[in-house]
Amino acid sequence: MSRLMLGRTLERICKAVLLLCLVHFLIMMILYFDVYSQRFDIFSRFNNGRGVNSSRGPHHYYYNFSRPNTTFASYLATADHLLPSTKPEANHTPPTPKPLPPCPEVPPGLVGRLLIEFSSQITLERVQRENPNVTEGGKYTPPDCRPKQKVAIIIPFRHRDNHLKYWLHYLHPVLRRQKIDYGIYIINQLGEDTFNRAKLLNVGYTEALKDAEYDCFIFSDIDLIPMDDRNLYHCYDQPRHFAIAMDKFGFRLPYAGYFGGVSGLSKKQFLKINGFPNEYWGWGGEDDDIYNRITLNGMKVSRPDVRIGRYRMIKHERDKHNEPNPQRFSKIQNTKNTMRKDGISSLMYRVVSVKKYPLYTNISVEIGKPPPRPLKG
Repeated sequence: MSRLMLGRTLERICKAVLLLCLVHFLIMMILYFDVYSQRFDIFSRFNNGRGVNSSRGPHHYYYNFSRPNTTFASYLATADHLLPSTKPEANHTPPTPKPLPPCPEVPPGLVGRLLIEFSSQITLERVQRENPNVTEGGKYTPPDCRPKQKVAIIIPFRHRDNHLKYWLHYLHPVLRRQKIDYGIYIINQLGEDTFNRAKLLNVGYTEALKDAEYDCFIFSDIDLIPMDDRNLYHCYDQPRHFAIAMDKFGFRLPYAGYFGGVSGLSKKQFLKINGFPNEYWGWGGEDDDIYNRITLNGMKVSRPDVRIGRYRMIKHERDKHNEPNPQRFSKIQNTKNTMRKDGISSLMYRVVSVKKYPLYTNISVEIGKPPPRPLKG
């Protein structure tokens, strides 16, 4: 009897244990599926909320609709303070680009004295490879700062293709290191009549302004290369003479009123002197006339330090149809009387073609012929 009672007791204990195990298993399963559904809901809502084309609009993350007693109202009330809602990326406005800082007065990438030589063969293809950031028409803008001025570099030109290659080879890297926003304009005088440098410079000023809103103009001969990149090619408070120490003059200023080779004027300064004279046909005299115009209008010529304003000239024979102008001395003496009627205000020419090459803009023009010289007698 006692054994029978013991057997029944053990049976009941086993059934109770088995029942407890079953209950425990059911509870674990419920908890497992509840947690699983929460995780699934989190990630599904996270992905749906980021979808650009989601028609359900923005979602609130980390809230589980599968929980008991959950209503849409309680969902909104609870989720609004958990995480900020996000808008679909289709309506997202991209951030405004940060404005560039002004370019420094003295760019940090300058190297100082340069080695200039003309014995190596230069091709335009090589120059283009060396200056990949120069855009069509010979234009460049610094990508990392905002220049104060926009500079047009004007070069009077005829039959100097080899010189042009050297000039572009040396000047493009210099100007880029100087953080100059610039464009290069080659003003090509067509025909074989007498060359007129100053009139071509007036043409360059006029045509460059048709292309962009320049406020500074650098006028440079094609055969002059700066020997120091600290000679900054931009405009100053006074008209600027850059080429003050050429090798052909023993690296000295030939005379106090010399304004030849490379010079720079702001738009305001250029208009104040009525531009450059148009009636200097042949070599010489126009630079002195320009110097007179500057001083007669109450301005002074500014110059760099003589150690910085050094230039090398590409040696060449004197051009045909650019012989010395025999009338230059008498014209220089009459600048005061002629500068108001002879200049940018009286400029006449005809543009034949404008071609934008990778490294420069070429403008070919007809500028007329010199008037007949008075007979001696």
